[in-house]
Amino acid sequence: MKRERTVRIDVASFIGVPLALGLILLGQWWEGGSILSLVQPTAAMIVFGGTFGAVMLSFSRNDILRAVAALKTVFLWDGESPLKTIDTILQYAYRARKDGILSLDSDLDKITDPFFEKAVRQLVDSTNPQTLRDVLEIESRGREDYDEIPAKVYEAAGGYAPTIGILGAVIGLIQVMQQLQDPTKLGQGIAVAFVATVYGVGSANLFFLPAATKLKMKARHEARRRELMLEGVLAIQEGLFPRIIQEKLCGFAAQVAPKQEKPHRV
Repeated sequence: MKRERTVRIDVASFIGVPLALGLILLGQWWEGGSILSLVQPTAAMIVFGGTFGAVMLSFSRNDILRAVAALKTVFLWDGESPLKTIDTILQYAYRARKDGILSLDSDLDKITDPFFEKAVRQLVDSTNPQTLRDVLEIESRGREDYDEIPAKVYEAAGGYAPTIGILGAVIGLIQVMQQLQDPTKLGQGIAVAFVATVYGVGSANLFFLPAATKLKMKARHEARRRELMLEGVLAIQEGLFPRIIQEKLCGFAAQVAPKQEKPHRV
């Protein structure tokens, strides 16, 4: 009953980033502006360097490394559909009803999901239902908090970047004010100064905050799958018929899966 989790491309993420940037740059060009005028290394250094420094002050080294590693999850994901999770649970429920719960012991080493493996092991060990629920709920909540840390890192970056962008603009304006004796440089200097604001607001709203939202939603998706596993294992322990278990778990899956999809019948 081993199930391989296939990495899938998150099409929405791959389309969303270039679409947003492309339309903004197109608007800049359409209005007669130069796209190259938005390329300012100094402004980028101030905004992104300052943002990264603020994030480092807010989070631990491990949290930041996890956030960097989790970035691929925004675009590539191996998350399993809740309906596939239900199918897996039903296979175990059918076998447990036919051959007994102890027959599941031989499959423990084949379960790839650590949470589900622990749940089935508790089931085979005849753990008290309330104890089993308490243990798995505590682990699930802890895992959800842990999974949301990368999202919090990007969320914090999205909060710092616009403010640091304003700081960069102010620094640029200070430089402009020091050149008031040469009016020909004022317009260009002001334009350069405000590019820092563009970088700050743009990076926050086009990348940092959307990435945080996507990571948070995927963390909640996994939390809902763990809830499915917990309820499924408890139903197996209770001795419910697989079809009843299926109907019970479909109530959870309906909240995270398209209505037209249906789990396989047993």
